[in-house]
Amino acid sequence: MKRVTGIGGIFFKAKDPAALQAWYKNHLGVDVQDWGGTAFNWTDSEGKPTGGTTVWCIGSDSGEQFAPSNASFMVNYRVEDLDALVTVLKTEGCNVLNKREDSEFGKFAWVIDPEGNKVELWQPPAGQ
Repeated sequence: MKRVTGIGGIFFKAKDPAALQAWYKNHLGVDVQDWGGTAFNWTDSEGKPTGGTTVWCIGSDSGEQFAPSNASFMVNYRVEDLDALVTVLKTEGCNVLNKREDSEFGKFAWVIDPEGNKVELWQPPAGQ
């Protein structure tokens, strides 16, 4: 079974999200949208789309998205079979959170790594 197949997103907490978003936009050229981030479309070596994206987003440090972790970031990893992976992680003794979301964006589950960082696991909808 494949486990992680790629990075689906990187999320940052910020005390002043607008200022940090502006810094990334002005100094690094990140195309920050009104929702606080951007989506980098995957391409091959010739620049042709390959059917995936990686989301990059800065949000408020007061949100619950990162709880129970105190880290200032969270990485979202793409997986092929979320249910199978969650089952394996539980049998391996990993700290899998008792929470799951299914939406039009795909299936989500979370695990806490040994350093206390919240890791998001994401199975995209078919064809993405």
